[in-house]
Amino acid sequence: MKKSKWIAGALLIVVSIAVIVTAAFVCANPETGEVSQYHATWAALIAPIVAISLALLTKEVYSSLMVGIVVGALFVANFDPIKTVDNVIQNGLITAVSGTAGIFVFLVILGAMVALINSAGGSAAFGRWAVKNIKSRPGAMIATFILGVLIFIDDYFNCLTVGGVMRPVTDLHRISRAKLAFIIDATAAPICMIAPISSWAAAVSSNIEGDEGIATFVQAIPYNFYSLLTLVFVVALAVMKFDYGPMKRFEAMALNGNVTGGMVAQGNREEDEANPRGRVMDLVLPVLVLVVVCVLALVYVGGFFGGDFNGDFIGAFGNTDATVALPLGGFVALVVTIVYLMARRIVNFKDAMACIPKGFIAMVPAILILTMATGLKEMTGMLGADVFVEGLMQNAAGLANFLPAIIFLVAVGLSFSTGTSWGTFGILIPIVLAVFPAGTEMQIIGISACLAGSVCGDHCSPISDTTIMSSAGAKCDHVTHVSTQLPYALTVAAISFVGYILAGFIQNAYIVLAISVVLMIGTLFLIKVFTSKKTA
Repeated sequence: MKKSKWIAGALLIVVSIAVIVTAAFVCANPETGEVSQYHATWAALIAPIVAISLALLTKEVYSSLMVGIVVGALFVANFDPIKTVDNVIQNGLITAVSGTAGIFVFLVILGAMVALINSAGGSAAFGRWAVKNIKSRPGAMIATFILGVLIFIDDYFNCLTVGGVMRPVTDLHRISRAKLAFIIDATAAPICMIAPISSWAAAVSSNIEGDEGIATFVQAIPYNFYSLLTLVFVVALAVMKFDYGPMKRFEAMALNGNVTGGMVAQGNREEDEANPRGRVMDLVLPVLVLVVVCVLALVYVGGFFGGDFNGDFIGAFGNTDATVALPLGGFVALVVTIVYLMARRIVNFKDAMACIPKGFIAMVPAILILTMATGLKEMTGMLGADVFVEGLMQNAAGLANFLPAIIFLVAVGLSFSTGTSWGTFGILIPIVLAVFPAGTEMQIIGISACLAGSVCGDHCSPISDTTIMSSAGAKCDHVTHVSTQLPYALTVAAISFVGYILAGFIQNAYIVLAISVVLMIGTLFLIKVFTSKKTA
């Protein structure tokens, strides 16, 4: 099986090179200006499709992303070799690093905090508490789900915090790292997309002109079928105690004690021996401080304390910059954690400082993947994928009642190809607002379909930053997380698509949502019966 996948991957590379070389000879024009002749054409989506296909086939994410960046750079440079190299380095990797430097700092800080808490024995103490209070595998899954729902402020923060806190518990109950990564991913973007006070709500509202941004976002929540149904899906799967697709194999291995599934996990390494004097509070207090300080940092950067949005909490959230606020909040929380643990005399200053490079080392795989994934997004943006998709949407404007379902599919495809939810709804929301009459129910449904599709494509994409963070939080091999999550995400996507077809005609959120939930539970029962018979 492994050999055939490598052969398939090699064939895909050969075919991709053949297509690119053919295009170079047939279409290349050295006299063209700075704008690529492939701008706003189907070629804008070739690079991410190549990268994603290679990653899924070869299970090798670094080289796959790099191939995707090179392919995109070739099209951007009109196949000029010198400009291609320049695009790969300057417009791809360097721009990616400079644009996400704040998130890198936040990753390292969180890695250091996890190392500190482990060294102090906080995680071990929480594990001992979990043995007494969380008695079953479904209980551990539900506990992870609840924590993910409670941390609704930001998806990056959600992924890494939930992973660090719950990983010892899920390991104890022999839940695979792949399943943990899925639960984290399923309660990161979806919960942020339906929480009025979150960085995602702020981003959505900023794309809606006027003062009705947050109000429109709140109206769209009941129609956000993918986000809502994903939460239902996680709980139902835990209660029904079954799995399907590749996840079933990894869960079977976990029951036999192999929670990583034999794959090299993100940042997985030999942990230091935990301090036996650690207490549950040594984990809970740093996490609470991190939550509170990060929320304050988000609104501070947004101008809540004396800035343009003085005293306006929602406005400050809409004006904030998470790449600045999260590192700021994380740094303060790290300092508080060090002082607290040193005051408890369970960690000395030298040990505390040693945890900082340990945290960095643990996050190196996530940082590398995030850098190359962001570089690939830069190439896609330079090729005008947004303009190409806008043209497709305008051509579909005549199918009024079916348009929400079409918007959902377009958002899924664009988010999957580019790996960004924010970029996707940033492109599509203005188009949706222009297509539907202002203030109508169909406009709200259209916006919801756009948001839901953005989250769905983000879930399925190997180059999504949220997906990468979920792998890092769970210390799960990244491609394993993507391949095991894909069947689950596609199941919810199919039900959501049916929901948007119904919504285009019924135009009542609660009726359609109730029908969709029934369809979801019924589908899971059918899958359980089918997979049980197949196993027997």
